Amino acid sequence: MKTRILGWIYGQMRSSYYKRRYDFFKKKYNINSDFGFYGTDIRIYGDGTDIKLGNNSYIGSMSTIQLTKGVKVVIGDNCQISHNVRMYTSSADPNQDFRVQKVLPPKLGNIIIGDGVWIGANVFINPGINIGDNSVVGANSVVTKNIESNCIYGGVPAIKMREKMK
Repeated sequence: MKTRILGWIYGQMRSSYYKRRYDFFKKKYNINSDFGFYGTDIRIYGDGTDIKLGNNSYIGSMSTIQLTKGVKVVIGDNCQISHNVRMYTSSADPNQDFRVQKVLPPKLGNIIIGDGVWIGANVFINPGINIGDNSVVGANSVVTKNIESNCIYGGVPAIKMREKMK
């Protein structure tokens, strides 16, 4: 009985913490009130502030949005972003010799996700990516190039599987 009560108290405190955290994100980044943070451990971080999260959209547990100063993240309306999705607006330039001191500046780029997009679990989205309206990115994909509208992509790297039936 004592364990059950302590578990209930812990659950209430945890829920309260995440509600306050996500309310803070909504206020700090001017996020629509109906954008959903579904789950725990969702992070928005970095020195940038240019983010627009659409109406009737959501992001799942353990997902991360990195904001770099000078670039933006836009998520359209009616988007479903599953858990453990990573969106990065800055990344090391792979075209360098990492055995010596880094000399190349990081690769920066906007991430623009259109309306009605479904992104599966464990997807990694690189800087400078545009995902077209009404597209699907399959679970466990790595998005390295722009994704066309009305298509299904998947894999590592993500490739076009087929166009969606209309």
